[in-house]
Amino acid sequence: MPEKFLIDNLSPEEENARLRAIIGALMDRSERATQSPNRPIGQLSHVVAMEQQIRTRTRDLAETLDRLRISNARLSQAEREAVNARNALADALEAMSEGFAMFDAQDRLTMWNSRFCADLPDVRTRIEQGLFFQQYVQFVSESPALNLPGHVARDDWVAQRIESHRRRDVNFMVPLIEDQWLQVSEQRMVSGGTAVTQTDVTGMVRNAREERTKLLDEQAQMVRATLDHIDQGVMIFDAKARLAGWNRRLRELFSPPVDLLTTGTPFATILNNLMRRRQLGRSNIRATLTEWVEGPPFRPPLNLEVVQDEGIVLELSAQAMPDRGFVISFNDLTKERRAIAEMHRLNETLEARVRARTLELESARDEAERANASKSRFVASASHDLLQPLNAAKLFIASLSSMENAPAQARLIERITSAFGSVEQILGALLDISKFDIGVARAKPETIALGPLLARLREEFMPMAIARGLSLRIHDTSAHVTSDAVYLKRILQNLLSNAIRYTDEGRIVLGVRRCRGALRIEVWDSGPGIPEHQQADVFQEFTRLDPARGDSGMGLGLAIVEQACALLHHPLSLRSVVGRGTVFHVTVPLADAPVANATGTASFDATREALEDLLVLVVENDPEVRSAMMGVLEDWGTSPIEATDLAQAQEQIAEFGLAPDVILADYQLDAGATGLELISALRAQHGPIPAVLITANHSPDLMEQAESEGILLMTKPLALRRLRRLLQHVPLYNDTSRPDTAALRGDHSYWLRHAPGES
Repeated sequence: MPEKFLIDNLSPEEENARLRAIIGALMDRSERATQSPNRPIGQLSHVVAMEQQIRTRTRDLAETLDRLRISNARLSQAEREAVNARNALADALEAMSEGFAMFDAQDRLTMWNSRFCADLPDVRTRIEQGLFFQQYVQFVSESPALNLPGHVARDDWVAQRIESHRRRDVNFMVPLIEDQWLQVSEQRMVSGGTAVTQTDVTGMVRNAREERTKLLDEQAQMVRATLDHIDQGVMIFDAKARLAGWNRRLRELFSPPVDLLTTGTPFATILNNLMRRRQLGRSNIRATLTEWVEGPPFRPPLNLEVVQDEGIVLELSAQAMPDRGFVISFNDLTKERRAIAEMHRLNETLEARVRARTLELESARDEAERANASKSRFVASASHDLLQPLNAAKLFIASLSSMENAPAQARLIERITSAFGSVEQILGALLDISKFDIGVARAKPETIALGPLLARLREEFMPMAIARGLSLRIHDTSAHVTSDAVYLKRILQNLLSNAIRYTDEGRIVLGVRRCRGALRIEVWDSGPGIPEHQQADVFQEFTRLDPARGDSGMGLGLAIVEQACALLHHPLSLRSVVGRGTVFHVTVPLADAPVANATGTASFDATREALEDLLVLVVENDPEVRSAMMGVLEDWGTSPIEATDLAQAQEQIAEFGLAPDVILADYQLDAGATGLELISALRAQHGPIPAVLITANHSPDLMEQAESEGILLMTKPLALRRLRRLLQHVPLYNDTSRPDTAALRGDHSYWLRHAPGES
């Protein structure tokens, strides 16, 4: 086939013309072949098939050409858009106020604007497409426009710059000549390339410097003002030990030459001047200060004391600063030291006066102790000497009362009993006050059933109230409280007695109220009331609000109440309305009811009126008291035996051939012997005999000693009702045939726990 027919870039018209030419040629050839005797006619069919193939190829070529034209059109559009985008990016970069450059992931420069390295002209001329980042850094380090600090080498700067390039984000300042400053920022991109921006911050740096300089100037003025107003002389030296600052107080302290205190004066010059004028006292201070100034940068502070010839004392303090400079200050301690010396002198004078006063106080204390000891001896002696005859009189009266007497004699005995009761009450009050005064009063807190105590008070005071035409009501209670039984009873007795004494008509009420874990005992009366300005006075000793009343007592009752409440820590208060009456409150801690002891309790709680055949040993050295006691015991039906001391008691026991059931012994016997010693001796010989010690001595030590030995202590004058009830329990305690009580023989603490209380 001719070569011209193989041309592919023909128009459709040219292509059709070519095909027609081909077909014509083929038909012409076929006709010649038909006419030629040497060619078969079958060649015509071959030509037709070839024509069909040519048509198919021509169609495929036409479709390919169409697709190629479309692709070329799209490519041309994309190229135009890329060019436009690149131009837009270039315009945007050029519009930036900062220098900008972009390096690809292989650290080759791909794009930059005209302001990139504009402040480094020599580097700008060497910027080209494909420049490696390390080459760019090397060009910058070699630029004469780069103004590195003197201590930074250019190779070191290159190494630091390459190291910082490895980070994702970095910002740093580059100093240039002529006080120009360039801020360089790098940002790692997602593609792995790096965007570098260069910003001229010269104006910002200069403004900041001016502001800092202004601030430093202001601070310097403030420091100067501060230094001039502190009461210490101050010198400031720089790292080369040259004077950098000082204050007005330094001139006042040392009065140096004018040219000495100038900026830049060496420390050695100032030190020599001060030493020459003997402003720093001791000669060895020069070596100490010089050694410290020439020492290591981080030396500890130095503190010295300087004494000038005029007696002025200065405290020298030297302190190193972080910039290797140092500060030396001088503090005038003269007034302080003189004040200390004066204080020492005054202290010595005061100590001498204190010693003298101490001797006086010790003498007064010794005198007071001797007086207290004397008072204690007097109280003990008075207790025995006064109460001994009173006790004897009560015993005799008790004997008389048990006899058959005519009505007139009975009334006389009743009056005598009442008179002795008053005497006993007055003496008891005096002794109570004395015990509080000398500090020998002791409380023994225990759980107390308040109901029985109030019942005994009702029996005691009901006759007194009836005799005065008053209504007395004492409410019952099942509560238990924590207190001292003796003192609590004495408190309530005095409050009731006081209420009855000062109430002319109406009623007296004693009741209890529960109040936050405590019990408040209240005594109400309908008496005249107490004016508010006199309410504090009623608790003073020997104070009577109405002395004109003939039955006002001695004025000790409420004083005893107050001191007993203070001893027991029971709050005491009163409320009163003049013309309507008064109420006293005593607040006592509530307690749980004690658990009853199942062993023998019922037996000890039983009573036996008959005391026949009870052998009672009475040991008393006073014949009258002993005789009276014997009479009372005989009237009660007991079999008493008497003795004056231990030897006589042993003789009596030997004569009877039987140990006593109970011992009643006076504490104070002849020849300095005591009832305690006697009871202990008899118990050692005859076993655990129940014993009662009778005494006028209210000493807490004696009470504790008696309790520790299982001896019941009763004070004079004797409470005969209690003594009788006590003796009624002795046979039960001594009955060894009963298993419940036999087991308790020798358990003195049990004997004391179940002995009847005061009545």
